[in-house]
Amino acid sequence: MITKTTLIESSIVNFTKFGSKQFTLDELSKVLGISKKTIYKHFENKEDLVAQSIQFLIDDFNSEIQQIIAQNAGDSIVTIILIYKKGFEYLKYFKPSFLFEIKKYYPNANQIFEAFRKTLVFSTIFSLLEQAKSEGCIKPEVDIRLICELYFLRMDAIAFKSDALFETYSLNSILEHVVIFNLRGITTMNYSNSYFE
Repeated sequence: MITKTTLIESSIVNFTKFGSKQFTLDELSKVLGISKKTIYKHFENKEDLVAQSIQFLIDDFNSEIQQIIAQNAGDSIVTIILIYKKGFEYLKYFKPSFLFEIKKYYPNANQIFEAFRKTLVFSTIFSLLEQAKSEGCIKPEVDIRLICELYFLRMDAIAFKSDALFETYSLNSILEHVVIFNLRGITTMNYSNSYFE
């Protein structure tokens, strides 16, 4: 019997491969060898399936974020680097073309993704930066909220805008140029970590 999770996982693979708009529920039922009625037992319509697929990916990524935070509690800056390293790996799912289609055709799914981005930046990253600042790792004159507003929120937008960026450069190179070098610029002279060396 096909479970809801199986439907979501298959949808994610096919939405990212063919596009959420192009890949139809008829095609999904063919791929899985089921009737469309089976899909409608779990989802109201295609937008519901797309929205729940996005939420599934976000829940999975949030679980990874919590593990990263728990394993690196001693260094907030390294934790931020590792969160974005893992986030860039998730771009195989959150391709710019996939996100563009969601924004254009599936407003509920887009709201879920936008809420996730803002929570990541203004809750998780903001808290880690505040912690690093209170520990003396970030320069005292740095405005953490402004850094999140001007830099981290926009960094996500830049990373999610072009498929070519991740086809042209390695994940490590992008991580260095987008995250590590910029974090180095706001940290104090006496702070260092293995990524800064």
